[in-house]
Amino acid sequence: MKRPFLLGLALIAALAARFSLLAATTQRPNILIVLSDDVGFSDIGCYGGEIHTPNLDALARDGIRFTQFYNTARCCPTRASLLTGLHPHQAGVGHMMEDRGLTGYRGRLNRQSVTLAEALKPAGYRSYAVGKWHVTPGQGPKVLAETNNWPLQRGFDRFYGTIHGAGSYFDPSSLVRDNRLITVDNDPGYHPATFYYTDAIAEHAVRFIRDHARDRKDQPFLLYTAFTAAHWPLHAKESDIAKYKGRYDAGYEPIRAARRTKLRELGLLDDRWAPVPPAESWDKVTDKAFESRCMEVYAAQVDSLDQGIGRIVAELKAHGQLDNTLILYLQDNGACAEGNGRGNKPTARANQPSLPPMPPDEQPFGSQPRQTRDGYPVRQGIGVLPGGPDTYIAYGRGWANVSSTPFREYKHWTHEGGIATPLIAHWPAGMAANRKGQLEAQPGQLTDIMATCIDLAGATYPGTLGGETIQPMEGTSLRPAFRGEPLQRTRPLVWEHEGNRAIRDGRWKLVAKENQPWELYDLDADRSESHDLAAQHPDRVQRMSADWDTWAARAHVLPLGAWRGTAK
Repeated sequence: MKRPFLLGLALIAALAARFSLLAATTQRPNILIVLSDDVGFSDIGCYGGEIHTPNLDALARDGIRFTQFYNTARCCPTRASLLTGLHPHQAGVGHMMEDRGLTGYRGRLNRQSVTLAEALKPAGYRSYAVGKWHVTPGQGPKVLAETNNWPLQRGFDRFYGTIHGAGSYFDPSSLVRDNRLITVDNDPGYHPATFYYTDAIAEHAVRFIRDHARDRKDQPFLLYTAFTAAHWPLHAKESDIAKYKGRYDAGYEPIRAARRTKLRELGLLDDRWAPVPPAESWDKVTDKAFESRCMEVYAAQVDSLDQGIGRIVAELKAHGQLDNTLILYLQDNGACAEGNGRGNKPTARANQPSLPPMPPDEQPFGSQPRQTRDGYPVRQGIGVLPGGPDTYIAYGRGWANVSSTPFREYKHWTHEGGIATPLIAHWPAGMAANRKGQLEAQPGQLTDIMATCIDLAGATYPGTLGGETIQPMEGTSLRPAFRGEPLQRTRPLVWEHEGNRAIRDGRWKLVAKENQPWELYDLDADRSESHDLAAQHPDRVQRMSADWDTWAARAHVLPLGAWRGTAK
């Protein structure tokens, strides 16, 4: 008698658990998308890094880590794709913010696409955006001529952030509150003792959550939080930099080796993947104090980013919204090997300001300011220790090679180091309990974010909006992966940026640099892309390249070379 009774109780408990999961997932979740900038695949702790990221690590521990998720290799194309569920050229942002006169290269979101906010609004969602927008021109005074593509004109209800893609962390370029262009000095709504953009982004995300809980608690929300960390310049608070003092004095290789060991322990690296050769030799570095300081500041930027994410998560928890909020963390491209500010002749810092201070209303237009607001000239060059507001320097190829561990290449390129991103998904109410802390190996791409949001929100992706015909979604909902089930993907993954191109079908990836022949890799055995198999599998190369050509013609990618302004 006892055994059947116990079996019955077990069955009831199992059914109750299943019903509880189904009931939770029928309640539409809030959606929080967190995007970081120019951060490498292995920089955060739960993907192999030594940088202190306890908040991201906690989300990974209680959620799912995708091991083969992809961005588009560059900042604004990634944002265009993430926001619209299309490939970037289809949204009009095949390159940067210049208008090249072709459908795929207009340099601003087109009206044949809808943003996440526009798609979710009819389903009852309130939408908020904070941080870097960068899907419409925003450099110089012309920023005010393109307000039709600012967040509030693309479906968002509130916005705080920057329209342009880069600038000082202490005095951001093209700073906007809702529809008003502001500066850190004339903003009536935010006056910290020391302005630091990463903190400002986190603070406004917290404010939007708090205000939503007060004023719109019966509605679900979408919150798009696009940090600029850790994009150049190397700007960080000294209190954060101090945590990493001396941490990188031994140079590139010890950190790369430690990351490979940790990646292996985490299940993120296969021993069959050959190590990628180092990009720079530490023995040849002429100013090691400068070079190690660069990575110290970079680590501090990532650390500060994680602190901001922690404050946002704490606010969700304070309002009882954490369990039913889908949090997605990802990165806009691979590590950045650009050498901004490293080729200039270094200049010493003046003891006092040598330029007139900037009036409160003066805008610091452009990516690189000429001076600080209080009149110090901005300095560059190897030997100028970065971190403060009067410096403007990138961390360089040697450290980017470390950040890309275990992959090849960087931002701009469609090899793995340029397009592979962490994706952490955290949603306690909507994920199977046995998925907690698990790795998800099914490949995915930015276009899947829109499909996932539409699915979870119970929304209908529009066929038309504002009299315009809207292009169909390109992605696949990730919901099945949250339950440990196969994704319903029917097409290969595809990329193009600056003539660099790739297509992935199953474990096979065909990839090429601009004006170079196709390379073929078996990513299961060789995700570091060390052994080109194109000569051994010519039929596969021909078939996959034909598929890429078909996609490129359909998705407004062609003609190749259009990103330069002339077709090649």
